[in-house]
Amino acid sequence: MRRRTFLAALPAAAAAGPALAQSRAGNPNLDRPDVGPGDRIDGATYATRSAAWGLHGAAATAHPLATLAAIDILRAGGSAVDAAIAANAVLGLVEPIACGIGGDAFVMLWDPRRRKVVGLNGSGRSPRGLSLDTVRSRARNGLIPSHGAISVSVPGAVGAWGDLHARYGKLAWKDLFAPAIRHAEGGHPVAQTVAYYLARSFDVFNRPSAGIEEVENFNKVWAGEGRTPREGELFRNPALASTYRRIADGGPREFYEGDISRDIERYFRRIGGWMTRADLAAHRSEWVDPRSSSYRGVDVWALPPNSQGLATLQLLNILETFDVKAMGFQSAAAIHHAVEAKRLAFEDRARHYADPAFHDAPIDWLISKDYARERAGLIRPDRILTPVHPGQAPSRGDTTYFCVADADGMMVSLIQSNYRGMGSGLSPDGLGFMLQDRGELFALQDGHPNLYAPGKRPFQTIIPGFATRGGEPWLAFGVMGGDMQPQGQAQIISNMVDFGLDLQAAGDAPRWHHEGSSEPTGEAQKGVGTLRLETGVPEKTRAELARIGWAFGPSDGGFGGYQAIERWPGRWAAATEMRKDGVALAY
Repeated sequence: MRRRTFLAALPAAAAAGPALAQSRAGNPNLDRPDVGPGDRIDGATYATRSAAWGLHGAAATAHPLATLAAIDILRAGGSAVDAAIAANAVLGLVEPIACGIGGDAFVMLWDPRRRKVVGLNGSGRSPRGLSLDTVRSRARNGLIPSHGAISVSVPGAVGAWGDLHARYGKLAWKDLFAPAIRHAEGGHPVAQTVAYYLARSFDVFNRPSAGIEEVENFNKVWAGEGRTPREGELFRNPALASTYRRIADGGPREFYEGDISRDIERYFRRIGGWMTRADLAAHRSEWVDPRSSSYRGVDVWALPPNSQGLATLQLLNILETFDVKAMGFQSAAAIHHAVEAKRLAFEDRARHYADPAFHDAPIDWLISKDYARERAGLIRPDRILTPVHPGQAPSRGDTTYFCVADADGMMVSLIQSNYRGMGSGLSPDGLGFMLQDRGELFALQDGHPNLYAPGKRPFQTIIPGFATRGGEPWLAFGVMGGDMQPQGQAQIISNMVDFGLDLQAAGDAPRWHHEGSSEPTGEAQKGVGTLRLETGVPEKTRAELARIGWAFGPSDGGFGGYQAIERWPGRWAAATEMRKDGVALAY
């Protein structure tokens, strides 16, 4: 039977129904901004569904198969960590446009035995044989290119899984990969959002100007006959299944010291890159102490640099000085003050966030209430602050997010990413995954804390979210998408704390996204930037923001994807939202 390589052998009627391959461009009935959603009988009028409730455990991920894998692991007696690893392995297959074992991972979790929030930094370092001079010679407009070997840093995800399992796992390591291997070998129908971004990745990677050393492996794995799979078509990745089997049988260090590391080194030698087996073997994750700041009685937690987690705390600290509730939900005043708080926090992000092994950021000062009040004093209700500068420290010596909770009270908040879309465009021979392009996030200016150096971790955008109340775990949550993440996290917390929204409505509510702040790569701020509003923001609000002076960009899909689990006495609530293909389940 002749068929496309990514299709399973299905009856013709099943493989070619009218529901497949629909898009806004091909069906005018799908592009109707004048048509709103249907009406729910209860809950927020803008909510797409209600939260999922359960007594024993919960999982919320960006894909149904990953959520089901997590629930199956929980029901088999696994811990929330076991379930998170299984879900992440599935996501690396079914959502390759956002994550995979070629990327990094950051984790916060509630440890019920130690009764504390625990953090793990699973980010990798730059190749030790790649010099600053070489990186600068490959730069474009003073920045590291988005794709190709120059942007690749050591992937940390598998190492993070191994460290998590060693401390918190209950089931055998090998068992956690069974769902992903089954789907990779047997095939799975491609989800709508994944199909959309796979097609975009195909176009980007195959451009002559992309600067990628080779794209044949990408095309072989994800575009077998000249195009990527469309929504509903079945996709197999036997190469990734084989790689997962090797990790399952050999343990996490197989990726860094075994045959997989040899394959990666051989690949970089073939294409003229810099990653070596020694770079991989030297990789270790780092257990870190998360930092926290209170927001109207809720303690919000964040991982320290090299992650951008502190930006969430800084943003909320500034926002706390204003009576946001009195301003009104989705009001121009509430959005204006939050955007200005973001702009102030992001200037500090650009100035101070970097690998702590190379730069000692003034964290206590950055997240202090005194500093927040000082910065809040710069904000004016009727005009935009310009220009925005970082504070002067006192003298002193695309992404996928998911969460899982189990019957023992453990809550895992994990974010994992290849960074820009699918990553670097490079897929090592025969391994079935793509390597991240996190190295793009280094700066190249002398004296910058985030200046590129061999063996250094780049600034990281991915941040898991966590919140506690009264010393008890309350919320594991995250909002995906580059610089949207701290902005989105702050909006979720404000929606729930200031405006009393439930877990589902807090994520479904329309969001804002501000772009144009200074970046840790050394990019300067672009005037007052661009403010993007989702179409659900009231027209009155939009008009008032325009009068203040904000310049709007189109709603471009860059508002993140949200998952969350909320702890209630004796039960769990889990939520996801309409922006991605996810499912939240509890049992």
